[in-house]
Amino acid sequence: MIGAVELGLLYGVMALGVYLTFRVLRFPDLTVDGSFTTGAAVAASMIVAGQSPVLATLAGAGAGLVAGVVTGLLHTKGHIDGLLAGILTMIALWSVNLRIMGGANVPLLREDTLMTPLRDADLLGGTWLGALAFLGGVLVLKLLVDWFLATDLGLAIQATGNNKQMIKSLGVDTDFTTILTLALSNGLVGLCGALVAQYQGFADISMGIGLILVGLASVILGQAVLGQRVIFMASLAVVLGAVLYRIIIYVALQVGLNPNDMKAVTAALVVAALLLPRWGPLKRVPSWRDLRGGRANGRAAAPVAEDAPAPAQKEA
Repeated sequence: MIGAVELGLLYGVMALGVYLTFRVLRFPDLTVDGSFTTGAAVAASMIVAGQSPVLATLAGAGAGLVAGVVTGLLHTKGHIDGLLAGILTMIALWSVNLRIMGGANVPLLREDTLMTPLRDADLLGGTWLGALAFLGGVLVLKLLVDWFLATDLGLAIQATGNNKQMIKSLGVDTDFTTILTLALSNGLVGLCGALVAQYQGFADISMGIGLILVGLASVILGQAVLGQRVIFMASLAVVLGAVLYRIIIYVALQVGLNPNDMKAVTAALVVAALLLPRWGPLKRVPSWRDLRGGRANGRAAAPVAEDAPAPAQKEA
């Protein structure tokens, strides 16, 4: 169970990246499946080559950032549909990742990584101290994301997701905000890939397959529990969702489910999180009524009844 929580917290970094594109920008970015592996491949290759684990991890995040920029340029400057742009980048990254690693797998079991001090101190998988260390790091990233979204640039990104045409008419360069958001999102995903590779002790070409579904499951599950009306809670929810997802997978394996069925379990979780609130007793909870992110001020628009009377005007 502790190992599942630790891995869930690491994947919380990826969930924050998915939150930026799917919730804030409302962009269907499938680059995630490729940029996650790119981050892992760059970090693992640099560590094997004798580079510092810290530098290798940052380089992995930077590689993911570049992948996001490529998708953004294809969409904004090449006028390619956003979904197709992400797919094209993801497919190209498969070959890029093989070139970076020089093969399908890079082992790290005998290398010093960021996880080595924790592993040497027996803090990984055995006690909750390792999970607390991961929690502290993820919360720092979460607070940085919250702070960024509260800046003028962050508000412009939120406005781009809410009403692109309106904010464009006010002079905001929506191409820039789109590219920047995709870059930051995939930078977080690449960082997650670098951390997960060091945690698991290897980087593999197939480790990012289906990851976008995991990210969506984390976002939807977490926000179904905590809601998304305020940015602080929405970003916290996606981290919680990543942990919940890993715990559910852990429990499913413990009760004897075939590991080959895990993708089907993930799909079922996403479907359940989307449909049950609409059909079940919790359908009246505001945060379960739609999948939209917050407004530029950090809150979603309150639901208005169709038969609600118009507000009375003040007398002159």
